[in-house]
Amino acid sequence: MNIDGKKIAAKRKDELKQKIDLLKENGQRLPKLTVVLVGENPASQTYVRNKDKACAYVGMLSDIVKLDEQTTEEKLMEVIQKLNHDDTVDGILVQLPLPQHIHEDKILHLIDPQKDVDGFHPSNVAKLVLGEKGLVPCTPQGMMVLLDEIHYDLTGKEVVVVGRSNIVGKPVALLCLHKHATVTIAHSRTMNLATLCQRADVLIAAIGQPKFFNKDYIKKGAVVLDVGINRDENHKLCGDVDYEDVKDLVSYITPVPGGVGPMTIAMLLENTYKAYQQREEHKNGI
Repeated sequence: MNIDGKKIAAKRKDELKQKIDLLKENGQRLPKLTVVLVGENPASQTYVRNKDKACAYVGMLSDIVKLDEQTTEEKLMEVIQKLNHDDTVDGILVQLPLPQHIHEDKILHLIDPQKDVDGFHPSNVAKLVLGEKGLVPCTPQGMMVLLDEIHYDLTGKEVVVVGRSNIVGKPVALLCLHKHATVTIAHSRTMNLATLCQRADVLIAAIGQPKFFNKDYIKKGAVVLDVGINRDENHKLCGDVDYEDVKDLVSYITPVPGGVGPMTIAMLLENTYKAYQQREEHKNGI
């Protein structure tokens, strides 16, 4: 059965819209997200437009700071510091990838952890490791919401995460661990990958290779969360999982498109609202 990420994301956005409508009715300050876009990457421009539209839909304020490809690292750092000190800004997101002459880590580490709505700052990563309250990366958090929506209890289940990125693989493994799953992180150097994947009650595919995982990798009745966004031989969007090959074998699967993807922006909005709430509580001494 498909897990309809588009529908679940829409529901979460509608719930958030109600909360923001209430702030407007009470004459309160509204949450604000600022996205920093460096260069002319077409995919990045599309993502940023989608984020801007989503903010408008829920009634959240948003701003896009556009910088050209030749912007120096020092100039970008100045922009981040200015946003860090801007009391009207609750969330700061630097759209990746950045041009090659700019060190991504240096920029991401400069963002105020309380405004780090991507959840990439070392301070938020540490909180995630320790199971403390912090801002969690959006795609992994979206996957946990999808599992909640199908009432899937991870307690005691075997989860295999294929992919070890700091953005998806590692954080989703930690989130599953906090839900009492037994977690294995696999990657390009893993031996006997198919055998390992066949043990998984939940398989999380995040390697960026089109239709890599077929039925030889999947246990009957497993839940499959497909994070991949690729193009197949016909240039059609597809995931890391061969959907047609496995759909009758699994109990639940996220399609591509329309599965995990829509959840990422919904979680970004929720993170911005959460950052807003925490800053307001701090300001009011709560």
